[in-house]
Amino acid sequence: MKKATKVFLLVFGLLFVAGGGILLLFLTALFSGSSSGPIAKSTIVELDLRQPIIEYAPEDPFAQLLEEDTTRLRDILDGLEKASTDDRVKGLIANLGGSTLGLAQTQEVRDAILAFRESGKPAYAYADTFGEMSQGIGTYYLASAFDRIYLQPSGDVNIAGIMLESMFLKGTFEKLGIEVQMDHRYEYKNALNAYKESEFTGPHEEAMQRILDSVFESVVTGIGEGREMTPEEVRATIDRGPFLGQQAVDAGLVDELAYRDQVYDALQSELGDAELLYLNKYLARAGRPHTSGDVIALIYGVGPVMRGASGYDPLSGAANMGSDSVAAAIREAVRDDEVKAIVFRVDSPGGSYVASDTIWRETVRAREAGKPVIVSMGNVAGSGGYFVAISADKIVAQPTTITGSIGVLGGKMVTEAMWNKIGITWDEVHVGEHASVYSSILPYDEAGEAYLQAALDRIYQDFTEKVAEGRNLPLEEVRKIAKGRIWSGSDAIEIGLVDALGGLNTAVQLARESADLSIDGDYHLKLYPSAQTPFQLLFGEGPDNSEKATAQAQVRALTQLRPLVELGRQLGLLEEGTGVLSMPPVRVR
Repeated sequence: MKKATKVFLLVFGLLFVAGGGILLLFLTALFSGSSSGPIAKSTIVELDLRQPIIEYAPEDPFAQLLEEDTTRLRDILDGLEKASTDDRVKGLIANLGGSTLGLAQTQEVRDAILAFRESGKPAYAYADTFGEMSQGIGTYYLASAFDRIYLQPSGDVNIAGIMLESMFLKGTFEKLGIEVQMDHRYEYKNALNAYKESEFTGPHEEAMQRILDSVFESVVTGIGEGREMTPEEVRATIDRGPFLGQQAVDAGLVDELAYRDQVYDALQSELGDAELLYLNKYLARAGRPHTSGDVIALIYGVGPVMRGASGYDPLSGAANMGSDSVAAAIREAVRDDEVKAIVFRVDSPGGSYVASDTIWRETVRAREAGKPVIVSMGNVAGSGGYFVAISADKIVAQPTTITGSIGVLGGKMVTEAMWNKIGITWDEVHVGEHASVYSSILPYDEAGEAYLQAALDRIYQDFTEKVAEGRNLPLEEVRKIAKGRIWSGSDAIEIGLVDALGGLNTAVQLARESADLSIDGDYHLKLYPSAQTPFQLLFGEGPDNSEKATAQAQVRALTQLRPLVELGRQLGLLEEGTGVLSMPPVRVR
């Protein structure tokens, strides 16, 4: 079901409940389906990597409904692990025509594919094209982990190197009359350059080039191992790209040109007329591994770090890491006597300093309570996303995980000249000597500039001191590798910012070791907070037939509508009051 359709159905149902509680029937019908069913004695597991794959859907009714059919990364890892030991599963076929995985996630799935192949079962990849007049090296890198690669005859292998591009807005801001009153700590905190520069600064270019080189090294190594080529051969091949279909076969990048039906028919014939079963359905029927034994808590911190509860934008599909939600989940895991260790999965570009500090504090308290904390980093764990991790017992990253960025950026955009250009003027009244410090119209005065610099210094000092303490590094060494610079995971391990390279499974093994658990024993990887259905999220533990329960359901449903109503107002779709006693909104800055 498309997301747009789900949004319509959800809003339609919520409007119904406001008038009479019909949402109860809507959700009951929606979630009454069953994923149970047989698994054939001869099964080929099918993995579709063309669809979006997410790390985690927050405990939010919108997220749970809109993302109910979206594959979680953990589903792929667990499904492949389960299938590797299931005698009914004879092989794996993956459709890769345009994977949406980030590069670090790609490495995690590659590792899972390679582990599946160690069982002796074949794993084949099919793609209609590796990029259609567009970059396809990430998807091809993933394909190189399979035994064989099939390509549709009309497809291409568009690998021709990697490029990182950055946009600079200085000229635009100057034309618009926007003054950038911002500063950073320090020269590698590159976000500011997008506003104040017209091209790369020296440190900016240095950091970006090293990230690019490090990522390319990982890609070259992986392709070489998968296609039995030396690194030199891979680099030379990439320099000859991109490749049309037959050229890719001749270059040893693809094993055969064939259409999807031909690939699937050949695979079924080879494996004895086995039945195809999508990986998510297989996992639902076979059962997730690691559901009994010593309990390891799994907690997700996904998206920008923000104060308050973790949230979800139903329009963009983006989640955020709410400090209240993540801190509460860590406390819950600490209080649970069954939990022996915590795995904290982080995929975040950072955000609020205060929110990051709140989560950091709970990781410290967890360790003080005797619960080891192991951080597993996804595609990115930078700035605030690294801050929340620095006091963990161990930090695990993929070689291509973007991490570090130990620095701070702050300030404001002054827009008075821009408004003047289009004939809009502003006036104001205030109380308090420095009330204008937060205004986007008035520039900083001397006191405001002093406040900004003091705030940046304070945050940078706190950040670096906590890194030094958490990573057991000399403060001066931290300040050399900080300065806002981003690092790849493979470089971060060399300078002490992470402890091991790998994914979620690596973090789990380190958690078991840290908690002195048997490496060969069973374990239960348990999600915290405990997963709830969208029905429970809207209605709690489940309403009875009383009027009170119905009223509670209506209130909760209407609460969920508020963001949509506010969005409608902002877009001008819903008119605000225009009566003679109405007043325009007052915005306090």
